[in-house]
Amino acid sequence: MTSELDKNLHEAEALLQRFRSGVLPHFIDGKADPGTSGAVFENSTPIDNSTIGEIAAGNADDIDAACNAAAAAFAEWENTPGKERKKILHKIADGIEANARDIALIESYDSGQAMRFMGKAAIRGAANFRFFADMAPGARDGQSLPAEEHINYTMRQPIGPVGVITPWNTPFMLSTWKIAPALAAGCTVVHKPAEWSPYTAMMLAEIAHDAGLPDGVLNCVQGIGEDAGKALTEHPKIKAVAFVGESMTGSHIMRQGAATLKRVHFELGGKNPVIVFDDADLERALDAVVFMIYSLNGERCTSSSRLLIQESVHDEFVARLQERVGNLRVGHPLDPATEIGPLIHPRHMEKVCSYFDIATEDGANIAAGGKAVEGAGNYVEPTLFVGAKSDMRIAQEEIFGPVLTAISFKDEAEAIAIANNIEYGLAGYVWTSDIGRGHRLARELDVGMIWVNSENNRHLPAPFGGMKASGIGRDGGDYSFEFYMETKNVCIALGSHRVPKLGTA
Repeated sequence: MTSELDKNLHEAEALLQRFRSGVLPHFIDGKADPGTSGAVFENSTPIDNSTIGEIAAGNADDIDAACNAAAAAFAEWENTPGKERKKILHKIADGIEANARDIALIESYDSGQAMRFMGKAAIRGAANFRFFADMAPGARDGQSLPAEEHINYTMRQPIGPVGVITPWNTPFMLSTWKIAPALAAGCTVVHKPAEWSPYTAMMLAEIAHDAGLPDGVLNCVQGIGEDAGKALTEHPKIKAVAFVGESMTGSHIMRQGAATLKRVHFELGGKNPVIVFDDADLERALDAVVFMIYSLNGERCTSSSRLLIQESVHDEFVARLQERVGNLRVGHPLDPATEIGPLIHPRHMEKVCSYFDIATEDGANIAAGGKAVEGAGNYVEPTLFVGAKSDMRIAQEEIFGPVLTAISFKDEAEAIAIANNIEYGLAGYVWTSDIGRGHRLARELDVGMIWVNSENNRHLPAPFGGMKASGIGRDGGDYSFEFYMETKNVCIALGSHRVPKLGTA
């Protein structure tokens, strides 16, 4: 055990005492709420699957209380001037930054993500709040649309109380990515975090409360998706649902919200291609390929889990890739040297490991990894499949772990065909020195986001979202406000306008 790991563990254990000493409650109408039923479920750390603590199992009554609180708080928050919302959101960002290390330690211990990434995730959460705080004063602004005899202009207003359902991978940052624009727009929020990583959601609610966010504006209900999540998506006072997670769950939410005509925003699964041509800067491409699948344990929707490599450089590139994968450091997530930590849950580890047999059954080869790590915890070797074909399950299904599938292609046309031959359409990565080819691929790939000669690099004003089974809607900048707000058109006649006469002799 390194001295830094020992220090991080000591701090994490001290922070976790508050969660071990009692049941983690909900946060409703500005205060901790134990829930109505007294039911609980256990949450464990993927480090060794030992229990961290008990979590209040929210039900329809708890969701109802949170939705009523959000509805009651909406009128005041909606009418709070944008400049005042800006001040409060900046104070929340201040609170996140002040607690960034604690958030990172808890999240790393709770989710298994390496500490080297979680520290940055907390700071990104603060950046999300600052970005949308600065947009709050202009959130209602519209457009001037003059006509010959009328003046048209638009204005926006917040849609109302919204539900936010967030996943277990980088849960804190992804929660801020949804909640910050909702609050900036003037909406109130009921947040249902993933049951496998619940703790930092409570920390965010407390930070927001301490920053002066009015009671009822941000509520958090813990619980299982089939109970608390379903009740939230069906509640009549919730006007829209923003969800990050699996594509199948998104379809369930759409059905559940149909009766109340809820607006939905989905950031769903991906099986994203990284396409490397023989004219690419292969050293930079190699760094990006490794980073974009093996960082964050491969548990992120934008990971480039399919490597499409041109056949003229395939063998050389794969050989170098195999060496790099073999050198990746798997270990305790609180160890600063660790690059890959344990997967979130035994059930998820079992799913990821099932693809090792599937790969060989379908005719692919395992060039690196391909096994669970013996001992306690949900550790899996970083894995590389080679000799794969586009129609294999390992090339079609989202594995959501540190697993990369390599596929050879001959030319640009075949690369495009392989990349698009899938139900997902979230992101694509292209490596080439031919700028014209980069633009052509950007046009032809059926994905919502394309990075050319770059890893996933987020620009907060830019749209984030996918096509096909990867999602509905876009986050980022004004695109987020388009979801959380209603647009009105106002048409005013000029003095010269005459109304057509009806019913005159």
